[in-house]
Amino acid sequence: MTQDPLVIFTPSGKRGRFPAGTPVLTAARQLGVDLDSVCGGRGICSKCQITPAYGDFPKHGVHVAEDALSPWNTVEQQYKDKRGIKPGRRLGCQATIQSDVVIDVPPESQVHRQVVRKEASDRAISMDPATRLFLVQVDQPDMHTPTGDLERLERALRSQWGVEAATADPSFLARLQPALRKGGWQVSVAVFRDHHGGPARLIDIWPGLHEGGLYGLAVDLGSTTIAAHLTDLDSGAVVASAGIMNPQIRFGEDLMSRVSYAMMNPGGAEEMTAAVRAALNDLASEIAEQAKIDPALIVETVFVCNPVMHHLLLGIDPVELGQAPFALATAEALRLGAGDLGLTAINPRARIYILPCIAGHVGADAAAVALAEEPQTSEDLVLIVDVGTNAELLLGNKDRVLACSSPTGPAFEGAQISSGQRAAPGAIEAIRIDPETKEPRFRIIGSKFWSDQPGFAKAMARSGITGICGSGIIEAVAEMRIAGLLDESGLIGSAEQTGSARCVPQGRTHAYVIHDGSAEGGPVISVTQGDIRAIQLAKSALYAGARLLMDELGVDHVDRVVLAGAFGAHISSKHAMVLGMIPDAPLDKVSSAGNAAGTGARIALCNIAARAEVERMVRQITKVETAIEPKFQEHFVAANAIPHKTDPFPELARIVTLPQVAFNAGAETGGRRRRRRG
Repeated sequence: MTQDPLVIFTPSGKRGRFPAGTPVLTAARQLGVDLDSVCGGRGICSKCQITPAYGDFPKHGVHVAEDALSPWNTVEQQYKDKRGIKPGRRLGCQATIQSDVVIDVPPESQVHRQVVRKEASDRAISMDPATRLFLVQVDQPDMHTPTGDLERLERALRSQWGVEAATADPSFLARLQPALRKGGWQVSVAVFRDHHGGPARLIDIWPGLHEGGLYGLAVDLGSTTIAAHLTDLDSGAVVASAGIMNPQIRFGEDLMSRVSYAMMNPGGAEEMTAAVRAALNDLASEIAEQAKIDPALIVETVFVCNPVMHHLLLGIDPVELGQAPFALATAEALRLGAGDLGLTAINPRARIYILPCIAGHVGADAAAVALAEEPQTSEDLVLIVDVGTNAELLLGNKDRVLACSSPTGPAFEGAQISSGQRAAPGAIEAIRIDPETKEPRFRIIGSKFWSDQPGFAKAMARSGITGICGSGIIEAVAEMRIAGLLDESGLIGSAEQTGSARCVPQGRTHAYVIHDGSAEGGPVISVTQGDIRAIQLAKSALYAGARLLMDELGVDHVDRVVLAGAFGAHISSKHAMVLGMIPDAPLDKVSSAGNAAGTGARIALCNIAARAEVERMVRQITKVETAIEPKFQEHFVAANAIPHKTDPFPELARIVTLPQVAFNAGAETGGRRRRRRG
C-alpha cells in the first residue's frame, strides 16, 4: 500500500504523513508546528510563508522532488506582485503537499519567535582595535608642489599619527576629495592595521571631527543559531546584540547532514553558502537598526564558527570534512574584505577576520573559547565544554591543552524532541518534580513565576505553554531520574511501577505528561521514551569526548568544569551531572562562562594583539579525533546509563540520592520482581 507523503518541518524537527493535496499550513497545525496565519488561509496576510528544500536528505531518508509542493498559484502571484515574497518562499496556506518534502519555517513566520541565548558576557577587554579613528589636518593642494590628495593625506597620517604607509581602494578615493573640501582640509579617517604588519588600509573618511563612532561585529556563527554583538570600537561596549536561526537548518539539523546534502545535491554547498550570507546581511541590518546607527559605521567583523560553517561561509565545499582524514581547506586565520563574503549590509570596505581552526572537527569557535577562558594558564585541570549541535571540549592546564569535538546533535537545542521547540516565549525552560507526589512544576520563557505560583496564569496568558526547549528537556530527564520515574538504563516506568498517573502508555513504552493543555485547545507536553533516547545519545557523545581527553592525559577526574555556550548559561550543574553530561566534580567547581565563543570573538575584535595570541595558541593545542578513536565507542556505550554505567559519581552522591529502580521485564522494582511473560 502506498504511504502518504512525509512532511518534515525545520527547525522544530516535527514530522508526519499527510494525504497528497493537504495544505502545508494544515499539516503544520496538526503537528503543532509554530507557523503563523491570521487571515484564515486566504493568502492575504502572508504570515505563513515557508521555504521548501529540495534534493536528497540522507538523514531523513527522503528525496524531495522539485514538484513536492503544488505549483505556484494565482493567489501567491497576486501577493508577490502587491507586496513581494523572497525568492524560494511559498505561502503555506496555498502550497499543498504532493510528495515527501522538507519545509523550513523562517523566524518571521513563527508566532513565538526564537530567543537566541547567546548574550554577550561582561568582560574587561584591553582596547587596541585593528581599526581606529584619526583626526588629521591635511595640507591644501599647491600648484607649485603638485601632489594628489591621497598622498597629502598619507603624509598627514605619517607626521601626525605615525601611520607609516596606507592603501586605499577606488571607493575610498571617491569619498576623499568631497570630504577634504567639506571639512576645510580637516578630516577623520578610519584606518585598519593588520597584526601581521604591512601598510595600513584606509577604510572610510568624514569631513571634520567624526563623532558618530566606529563599530565592529563579533559573530558567533553556529550550526543552529547565529549571534552577533555590535561593539563600540572605542570603548569595547556592546551596544546591541541580535540573533537568528541559521537558515541552513533546512538542509540538515547537524553538520554531517549538511555535508551529506552537499555531497548528494549538485550545487548544494552553494545553496547553503548563499543562505547563510543572506542571513548575515539581514542580521547586520537588524542590529544596526536596533542600535540606530548607519550600517556603514560597521567597519570590522570577526567570525568564529565550526569547520563546516567556516567552509560554507567562505564558499568552500565541505565534502572533505565528511570523510577521514577530515582535511580543512585551510586552518589558518583569514583576513578578508566584506566583498569577499558578499556582506553588503555593512561598510563596503570593512575588514573581516576569521579566527583559526584547530583541526578538521575543532573549529574557530573552540579557538575563541580558548582565547576567552585561557586553559593554558590554569594551575588546576579544567574541562571546558561548549555545547551546541556540535560540542567542543578543551581539557588542560598550564602544562598541556587537548581539544576534541563530539557530535551531540540538536537534541540539546530542543530539536528531535516530541514536544521540543527552540527557545521562545511559552517554552518550558526549567522543571522540578516532587519525588513523593511525582507532580511537576515548571517555568516558561517569558515568566519569572513557577507554574504553582499565583502569578503564573497571568504571566503565561500571552504566550501560552507551547513546548519544551533544550534546557527544559535536560532538566526534565534529570528530574525524572531523581524522582524515580526513570531507571538507570533510561526506561520510563508505567503508572503501576512509578505510582504516578502521569506515566501513560505509548505503544510498547511509556511517556511522562508534564502538562496537558488539550482542554483549552493547547498541546499535551510530555517526555516520551524516544525523547529519552535522543538525550541519551547526545549526552553520551558529550561524556565520551570528555573521557577520551581524560584518557589522553591519564587522569580519572578533573578539578573544575566550565560550561560554555547557551547551554552553560541556562542549565543547572546539578542536572547536567545527574544526566551524566559532564564528569563528576564538586558542584562549586562547576561554573558557567556564558557565550565564551562570542566573548573570544569580541576580544579578537577589540584587541589586535589577541589575534596574534590565538594564532599562536592553536598551534600548541593537541587535537584528539573522536571519529577514529576505538575507545570513543566504548565510552559512549557506558555513558548511555544515567548518570553512567561504570564511572562513580561520588561528588554527585553527596547531594543527590538516585533511586535504585529498574523497569525492564524481569528486573526488580520497588522490592518486587515482575514475572517475565511467556
